[in-house]
Amino acid sequence: MNSTFMILLAVILVSLTAAFILASRDWRYCIIALAVQYIGVFILVNASWPTEMAAAKMLSGWMAGAILGIAMTTIPKNQREPEGSMKFGPVFRIIATAFLTLAIASLILHSENWLEMITVPIKWGSFMLIGIGLLQLSLTSHSLRVIIGLLTILSGFEVIYAAIETSTLVTGLLAGVNLGLALVGAYLLIAPTMEAS
Repeated sequence: MNSTFMILLAVILVSLTAAFILASRDWRYCIIALAVQYIGVFILVNASWPTEMAAAKMLSGWMAGAILGIAMTTIPKNQREPEGSMKFGPVFRIIATAFLTLAIASLILHSENWLEMITVPIKWGSFMLIGIGLLQLSLTSHSLRVIIGLLTILSGFEVIYAAIETSTLVTGLLAGVNLGLALVGAYLLIAPTMEAS
């Protein structure tokens, strides 16, 4: 397959999974979509980095998702936040994502002067991840969704960073940051249940 075609598929994949995470009410689907999103991030990062370094990014994301999933399964069902208790409904979140996509399109069309070393599909993928992650952070205060939003923002930053710099040390550091965020999120999810028991 053509690498440009794979990158375009990855941009569509990360955009759709990030929007799905934003609109979904079920935490299980959010974790699955996060894992699929990291496949798209792998393809985008692999366009600039060697496959081993891009695979490290994907594996650290999958481990972060596994940590969050295990933390959610250990919380008793009666102490979980109800799945339908999102402050803004899915329709509002999809409309907000559409407006955000228009803003990102405008930004990308006018970014040839200050981001000329990055190709347009990489800009699309990274800006969509960063934008939807920021939108996720602004619409929720639930620990799981906040951590997923932060992981999404970090993934978008790593896609931009991969196009600019190839450093093995920074790759390991960013993988550690992903796992650290997941561990903090797991603690924030489990801590209220530890106080109750």
